Amino acid sequence: MENPVRELARRLGENAEAVCRHYLSNGRREGHYWMVGDINNAAGRSLYVRLVGGEGGRLAGKWTDAATGDYGDLLDMIAARCAHANLGETLAEARRFLSLPSSDAGSQGPRPPRSRRARAGSAEAAIRLWAASKPIAGTPVRTYLANRALQRGGDLLALRYHPHCYYRRSEEDGTSVKPAYPAMIAAVTDLEGSLRGVHRTWLDPARSTKADVAYPRRAMGHLSGHGVRFGLAGEVMAFGEGIETMLSLREIASALPLVAGLSAGHLAALEFPAPLRRLYVARERDGAGRAAFATLAERTAPLGIDVVPLDPRLDDFNSDLLAMGGPQLVTMIAAQMHVVDAERMLDAA
Repeated sequence: MENPVRELARRLGENAEAVCRHYLSNGRREGHYWMVGDINNAAGRSLYVRLVGGEGGRLAGKWTDAATGDYGDLLDMIAARCAHANLGETLAEARRFLSLPSSDAGSQGPRPPRSRRARAGSAEAAIRLWAASKPIAGTPVRTYLANRALQRGGDLLALRYHPHCYYRRSEEDGTSVKPAYPAMIAAVTDLEGSLRGVHRTWLDPARSTKADVAYPRRAMGHLSGHGVRFGLAGEVMAFGEGIETMLSLREIASALPLVAGLSAGHLAALEFPAPLRRLYVARERDGAGRAAFATLAERTAPLGIDVVPLDPRLDDFNSDLLAMGGPQLVTMIAAQMHVVDAERMLDAA
């Protein structure tokens, strides 16, 4: 009996052009191939799907992206286009497209609902993007962080990697800007750990930097009050704006729980966990950063939470880390912290 996954892949291949017209609608047929820009359905000719079976085992439905070297079959393509979290969702969607019954033996229930595109910028779209991303080990995200002197491995569960993250071109972008780039995806979670949104940092792997676009950082979902979290909440924590800023503190204070608010406005609105008694705020050297600190101090006063500023020497702590290195940054931060926290939290105080 044929493996059910292989059988679905074969049946999709037999209907390869119909599959492509549905899921890669911005492409077009050219001879025996369906040509499109990438797996995210961008216009172009980089990704090609074979529509007709050929010799040497080259079956209909196999695709290759000439720009990235990525390849796969139509099940892989459906999984990427629908941002599925697991193989079961992809198989159900493939059966729906092929008008096949559910795989559940004897099931007379309704067919799985057709996957629909989530509204751009919505929490649902954020959840799908997170599900379609993968851990950062061995990816350009890890290289990008290392280029920012952020070397610590360990529990960076709040970060993932997406190889072809859609970028919406703005009026400030030039005509050479592509519709998708590799991206660092950060989970924006609430106090219970539920995913409420994501933050995207588009990357240029060739230079291990942010992509050369007008807006290399964007967030989507329900962000107010929530943040990107590194470590479990405790009595002593640190809040700040940028992911790289907070990871710079993590380089020298691995025991200090951190939250990145992503912007001054979101930083000022972050919710406080119940155990919190002392809050260090990594301030940016601008008016928005000072205003965010003032708002946090006002909000925490009735709660009995001690708020302490941490000020960088340059524009932020990542710039400080790059310029002076870890030991000097430890010395500078220790002078601004309570002695007991410095002794307990800093790695080499």
